[in-house]
Amino acid sequence: MIELVSPERCISCDKCIKVCPTDVFDRGADGIPVIARQSDCQTCFQCEANCPTDALFVAPQTHPQPPFDELALAESGLLGSYRAQIGWGRGRTPGSLRAVGPALGTAPITS
Repeated sequence: MIELVSPERCISCDKCIKVCPTDVFDRGADGIPVIARQSDCQTCFQCEANCPTDALFVAPQTHPQPPFDELALAESGLLGSYRAQIGWGRGRTPGSLRAVGPALGTAPITS
């Protein structure tokens, strides 16, 4: 379930608002998305996966969690961790390429 939008990292690109299939976010007065309908979150991770600045945290649980501390999430590597795991973002190798390359006996494509 979506738990955190980091106002420090967010660049107000609205990608999370656009990709959310259940319209969980509203645009705040300052342009930063706010979690307006958390209970509608399907824990699909699309918002976190598409955030170019790793400003979102989606917990794998499908029910609200106690408040998360943004600094602790960042220090632990959890903030934006789903996006890193699937290999989305500059300097990362997509997970599909990591999985397919060795299985076919070839090196992953790095272009």
